[in-house]
Amino acid sequence: MKNNKTKRGFDITEFTDSYGAKCSLQKSSSAMEDKIWFGANEIGLKHFKAYEGWTDVELTHTMEEHYVANNRMHLTRKMVKDLLPYLIRFADTGDLHE
Repeated sequence: MKNNKTKRGFDITEFTDSYGAKCSLQKSSSAMEDKIWFGANEIGLKHFKAYEGWTDVELTHTMEEHYVANNRMHLTRKMVKDLLPYLIRFADTGDLHE
């Protein structure tokens, strides 16, 4: 894990998941309440074709076309508190529920 700051000065921790995807945990710029961004940095869009397997999908666009895809969670402090028992249990036992 690598701790750093974004260009706008927000804390960010960067890491790689078990599939090699680049991920981050980042303090949000949300002004209404404390939040974090958490998840993979790229959408990792793939296409499956029978007998050929999975291939990466490249999105191309012109100035008139726009795409938005988000795979990062925008979590409040309460949401993180609600998730923590499950994450701690998984870290301790490998299970989510008792």
